Amino acid sequence: MAKAFGIITSSPDYKVEGMQDHRPIGAFSFLGRYRVIDFPISSLSNSGIDRIQVYISSKPYSLVEHVGRGRHYNINSKRGRIQLFFPSDETSAEIYNTNLNALRRNAEYIRRMSEEYVVIAPSCMVFVEDFGELLQKHVDSGADITLLYHTVENAKTGYATCEVVNFGADKKVTSIVQNLSDEDVANIFTGSYVMKKDLLLDLIEKASKISSTYTLVQAVSHFCGDLDVRAVEHKGFFGPITGLRAYFDCNMRLLDKDEADSLFLPGWPIYTRTNDSCPSQYFSGASVKNSMVSNGCEIAGTVENCIVGRNVKIAPGAVLRDCVISAYSEIGEGVHLEKQVVDKYAKVIRTKEIIGTEERPGYVRYNDVL
Repeated sequence: MAKAFGIITSSPDYKVEGMQDHRPIGAFSFLGRYRVIDFPISSLSNSGIDRIQVYISSKPYSLVEHVGRGRHYNINSKRGRIQLFFPSDETSAEIYNTNLNALRRNAEYIRRMSEEYVVIAPSCMVFVEDFGELLQKHVDSGADITLLYHTVENAKTGYATCEVVNFGADKKVTSIVQNLSDEDVANIFTGSYVMKKDLLLDLIEKASKISSTYTLVQAVSHFCGDLDVRAVEHKGFFGPITGLRAYFDCNMRLLDKDEADSLFLPGWPIYTRTNDSCPSQYFSGASVKNSMVSNGCEIAGTVENCIVGRNVKIAPGAVLRDCVISAYSEIGEGVHLEKQVVDKYAKVIRTKEIIGTEERPGYVRYNDVL
């Protein structure tokens, strides 16, 4: 059987207003319990790929603290390991801070890996995939590169900043381009590739001579005419975190049981760093409907269709509908919130009403007091 190591790329191309000021997308809290990066690492671990490189584009502290040595991801303690690569020489010009340049700066560490193949996954998308099966399909096909895509029917509204995979008559990939939001149905690229390690190193070197601002997807698209690039369709839940609304929608979708069942599959655990805390307390007058509530919360108000992180306090008379509330936040008495993302350690006490819309959910900043 073919052997591969994993690379989880950074995501400097996507901007999530407010939240990304404090941590990379991979470190975002998700469903009150996980971090976004738990999903690609768990998929690699469950696929038997236990040598993983994680690239961090900026503000590494929270992601480093969460990933640590990676033992909570069921990584083999003898041969497996997670390596973290930091933006130590991050340039002041943002256009140069691409995932391809991050790989180029650390090409020597890629070259040292003993595995013949590499599986690349993004740190900014929520989905699960059997990468061992994808690797075998790649080997059997004889292709140079195999991509993973997901077909969606709302590409005009939900995936504006993603890339679309285009096919030729022979079903080979001809290009990967920015989604122009001009069609409802589109094959959205998941940011995942399988190829030989030596081909990746060759792409890094060639692309750097064409443009210093190329991303990995732009490099692969550029060389599609010279390479045999194939694609495999992903099935199940798929949620790219490409903006604040995308983050909000991705959390909200998983309040639907069918959607959740398509992400949390039997025999396919999502590993994360555990936190010991007491069960949540529900006081007299509390009302909670269709919500996910983490441990350690104190709830005395009304919570409907919400994701509530650990150790959140919701006072009597507070009403929360369609909100994502991050850990250690506090919602004061009589406060009314709808369609809001409340970041960690924020307190909404004196501002009594904040209402967003589906098109534009609101955001309460990290450690802010309102």
